[in-house]
Amino acid sequence: MRLRVEFTTEPFDLDEAPAHAVVAREIVTGAGLDAVDVGPFGNTAEGGAERVLDAVGALLRDTLEAGATRVSLQVNVIEESADPAQSEGSAR
Repeated sequence: MRLRVEFTTEPFDLDEAPAHAVVAREIVTGAGLDAVDVGPFGNTAEGGAERVLDAVGALLRDTLEAGATRVSLQVNVIEESADPAQSEGSAR
């Protein structure tokens, strides 16, 4: 099963990335997920269910410890690719 997680951490600071946002970026970029996209108003990442769920757990624990006062997230099941080459690449 593949999952997509979309999340934001607060409070926002447009002048400088807060510590909790930096922690969130490090977690998703280091989790071996596919299609990671981080930005100031929202972040998304896709991958196998186990990796996404592990990343979500770390994201919640570590961003709250780093000063986040709110973490909003949504997790969706996404369809597996019909292209075998993409399926192989996502099984990292």
